[in-house]
Amino acid sequence: MSYVAGNGGFLQGVVAPSWWYTVVLLVCLQLSWLSPVQATVCPFQGSSLAGGCLCTSDILSCTAVGLEQVPGDVPVSAVTLDLSHNRIVQLEWGSFEGLYRLETLRLAHNQLTTIHPGAFRNSSGTLLRHLDLSSNQLRVLEQHYFLDLPGLEELLLFNNRIVHVESRALAGLGSLRKAYLSHNRLTDFPFFSIQEHSHPHLSMLDLSSNRLPKLPLEDISNLPLSVQRGLYLHNNSLVCECSMYGLFRHWEQKGFTSVSDFRQEHTCLVFGIQKGTVRFFKHDRYFEKCNLTALSGLLREQESSVSVKEGKAVLLHCVTTLTGRHVTFLWVAPNQEYVAPPGNNGSLKMYANGSLEIVAAREADSGVYWCMALDQQQKRNETQEVNVTVVLHHESDPHESFNTGFTTLLGCVVSLVLVLMYLYLTPCRCPPCLKTSTPITATPGQGNEVGAGSAQSSILTPTPPTTTEGPGRKVSTNKHVVFLEPIKEQQNGRLRTGPVAGAVHGGHLGPGLLLEPEQSSKLHIQSQQRAGETDSFVSMFSDTPIMLP
Repeated sequence: MSYVAGNGGFLQGVVAPSWWYTVVLLVCLQLSWLSPVQATVCPFQGSSLAGGCLCTSDILSCTAVGLEQVPGDVPVSAVTLDLSHNRIVQLEWGSFEGLYRLETLRLAHNQLTTIHPGAFRNSSGTLLRHLDLSSNQLRVLEQHYFLDLPGLEELLLFNNRIVHVESRALAGLGSLRKAYLSHNRLTDFPFFSIQEHSHPHLSMLDLSSNRLPKLPLEDISNLPLSVQRGLYLHNNSLVCECSMYGLFRHWEQKGFTSVSDFRQEHTCLVFGIQKGTVRFFKHDRYFEKCNLTALSGLLREQESSVSVKEGKAVLLHCVTTLTGRHVTFLWVAPNQEYVAPPGNNGSLKMYANGSLEIVAAREADSGVYWCMALDQQQKRNETQEVNVTVVLHHESDPHESFNTGFTTLLGCVVSLVLVLMYLYLTPCRCPPCLKTSTPITATPGQGNEVGAGSAQSSILTPTPPTTTEGPGRKVSTNKHVVFLEPIKEQQNGRLRTGPVAGAVHGGHLGPGLLLEPEQSSKLHIQSQQRAGETDSFVSMFSDTPIMLP
């Protein structure tokens, strides 16, 4: 019997038999054999390529070692196989046979020109998620290339020489999420082959930096919204036209990153001339005459309920996942009338893409419209309903708006009233009206200040003084217009005496004011009682003509 020694060990103080050490040793050896990290013998042993490959338990990397074909002795445990930067020209039938665990395959920067049918057969198939074929020399994507890869999620084909993609080249990729086909030579693309039921997970389709001259608006509008949001089309050879401009403007308003992140790279050719390249997001004056309202109707986003004013037009879209040449559309109006292209007698128009236009909405056009899309080849059909409400004129605005002429007349009347209020209802700033007082004989002892004050009083007296034009003549009714110059000098809020205020000298009251000799004797009237009121009179009547008797 012995003790297992140790500081803090879990066997400390435990008595163990002599065979205990043997059991522990065997368990440790067994665990080491089952460990996932183990040394794997790389292929090509004994060849000049043996030293160029890097191996782990499930990764084999043979990059830039001069391979001209896929090696046949790849370990079956490989999950990631990297054969990039070699000289592989083609993929033969069964090139990856027996690799049942393969999930990532990298063949970038080779010289691939051909992928033979069955190249990925008898491999992992559903497990392969990442396939990198970028920077090769592929020219055509044939429909048999990816038939054996239903589990593929990411496909890299950028920087090839692809000029054509067959209509069913991507048909079998039901798990595809991202496809990169930028920097190729594509002049067209089968957008109609991308449908929601065939590619339910596709969220990125990069077709930038190609040679696309024109975009099929109808096919693109039928793409699932997730594909439209991740469709990259910048740096192409697009010809400037209204449909193209309307499509990108619509995506910009929706906030799609495929447009907002590459605004400067979105260009088009004016009249097809290479030198006339225009950044149409920056120079949008070329599209001022485009009818974007009609174009936005082709971008099919239909709500289940639509309102339209009486007499106006409205476009109903038949939103469906069925696309292609074999899809037909049919509408059923609320009155059970069947509508097919080009429409009925003129009140309803129907287009080839399934859209239905109510030319001039009437009250009888309200109701539920049914759309049916039928794919005769696949024997599938889909239906959609749209509830249309026609808003009558008297319902559109319960409070009738003012007529333009009546509004103008009302504005004139209001302006006139305000002017009259300003002229006649302005609060009087004058002190209380002066009471008539008994004339006081002027005394020689009164100075200039009295003369100035009496001058103001005589001018403002309501009773015309008795005036003679000569000895023995009667009272004259002639009135003289005089101007009282403003008194510019003041001292402590009082009128300052002096030559500006003026003194009575021979019938003259200071400069600018002439009176008859008989009036000069009355200039001192109410001078002392109204001395405080003179200031306000001067300020109000300094520049105003005053009628003197």
